[in-house]
Amino acid sequence: MDRTILKFVSSARAAGLRISTTETLDCLNQLGMIDLLSETQFSRVLRANFAKSRKDQTTFDHLYHLFFHELRDDEVLVGADAISEYRREMLDSLEVDARDDGEGPGNPIEALIDFLSGNPAAFLELLKGLTSENQPTGGQPSAGGPGSNLGAMVRRLNVMMAINRTGNALEAAIQDSRDRIPWETREGLNQHFQRRLESARRLLTRQRQDAPANKRKPPPSYDRRLARLGAVPFTSLTPKEVREMRDVIRELVRKLKDTVNRRYAARARGPLNVKKTLRKAMRYQGVPMEVVHRKKPPARGKIVVLCDVSGSVWSSARFMLNMLYSLQECFTKVRSFIFVAGLDEVTHFFEDHDVNQAIEKVMHDAELAYDAATDYGLTFREFKAVYMDVLNKKTTLIVIGDGRSNYANPEADILDEMREKCRRLIWLNPETEMFWYSGDSEMRLYEGICNEVRPCANLNQLTEFIRELVL
Repeated sequence: MDRTILKFVSSARAAGLRISTTETLDCLNQLGMIDLLSETQFSRVLRANFAKSRKDQTTFDHLYHLFFHELRDDEVLVGADAISEYRREMLDSLEVDARDDGEGPGNPIEALIDFLSGNPAAFLELLKGLTSENQPTGGQPSAGGPGSNLGAMVRRLNVMMAINRTGNALEAAIQDSRDRIPWETREGLNQHFQRRLESARRLLTRQRQDAPANKRKPPPSYDRRLARLGAVPFTSLTPKEVREMRDVIRELVRKLKDTVNRRYAARARGPLNVKKTLRKAMRYQGVPMEVVHRKKPPARGKIVVLCDVSGSVWSSARFMLNMLYSLQECFTKVRSFIFVAGLDEVTHFFEDHDVNQAIEKVMHDAELAYDAATDYGLTFREFKAVYMDVLNKKTTLIVIGDGRSNYANPEADILDEMREKCRRLIWLNPETEMFWYSGDSEMRLYEGICNEVRPCANLNQLTEFIRELVL
């Protein structure tokens, strides 16, 4: 713990926080008096010692989330040891290549390699240097002369290019190692590096936004938040972005409901009712003064969702369920089932609780073996034995999952029976498309059965699907 705190202090100083040795020792002493398993207590002790002003608190919050969440070493749970070993090997190779290319000490690549290793101090120091508008570039005068910010822009562009070059080099290294590294480990490595590079990009752009942020700005509009969050993978969202995402979804749901209600109102006037029109016309000597239309109830579909809640798939499914249940007025009924190996119906959670509370209860109270290996075949067999009658020709069946069944029997015939009983079968896959047909994935088999298969890894893809589903 002491080493972790000292490493955090080093990063905090690099980010601009002034922390004395006495404050560090006080913090270490106070940590011995609290329950270290309580993150609330832990973060409050650090904040009380290291953040001395309102400005420091903002910097501290960003740094705390970066250090203890985004750069946490156990973020890849499956095969973590193997991934750690290969990660070190690839970063060492990247460092050697950078030296061979003639990169000198202090270049962005070295700071990025430290950042990818879990030590952000050098990268934060690099970003802090970018805020000096007149700082020379590589010992040369600023590109635009005194008062110009072109020098800072050039340095910022160099950092962004270094991030992109590092990402491309790592992707190539992962692809080249396909003969000696198992597919699951390569996918874990790719996701690990992409998450950390995305954190580096976010720090670079956020730091650019924070530099002139002395005056308070109005909150961004719905469209701007959608544009900013729309392409961010669900798996990379910070807690703050998750809260923003809920606000964006709430606004989107309100707009969709208004559109649907107007459409249903327009459709409520059905075709001409000739008999009633002629009957009323008898009051006016046969002149049809009052035209009567048939009542046409709006067609509202029934939705059945089978949601994989294993690993990273759940982060996408959570937003999907949130949006579907917020749109219940647009459907006859929504029934939800979650599964890993075997399934359980969780519809009653949404009927008894608020959407967000229900989603939290789904993850804690459902009778499901969350630590079991994912088995789509077993899930389909249980669904056929118990719940097959919930499907009919008015039902849209939505399966949310990556189709990885750990080489168990995929039971494609049962999925085909389910497709035959419902109006249409849609498969939403939160996984990157380049991995769909590799390893233990059964997507090639399932794809031929479904009416539609589409990726759903960020808000833009989810929004497009929901619009097509509802409208």
